[in-house]
Amino acid sequence: MAEFYADREKKESDFVEMDDDDLIICRCEEITKGEIRKSIYDGLVTMNEIKRFLRPGMGLCQGTTCTRNIKMILAKELGVSIDKIDEPTPRAPMRPITLGEYGNEKE
Repeated sequence: MAEFYADREKKESDFVEMDDDDLIICRCEEITKGEIRKSIYDGLVTMNEIKRFLRPGMGLCQGTTCTRNIKMILAKELGVSIDKIDEPTPRAPMRPITLGEYGNEKE
């Protein structure tokens, strides 16, 4: 883990909205730049924390279109190089299924 993770406190400055905070970063889950920035100010400092809290990268594209943009936002807000930001842990896509499908039963 990188050394900047040691300081887990919220950012000392208050969250200030920017003009482009309404920009959609994750199209699958409709997550904006402002939502990502606000979560960082609330104390989320890893890709996995942001992924668990806001769900970017969990939609149809599985993060292929938004992960790099989220990493850039995270690096900028934390004041670190993008190379210091870890990749999110990949997970298999999940969707709800009926018990009949689970039991391999046909109607």
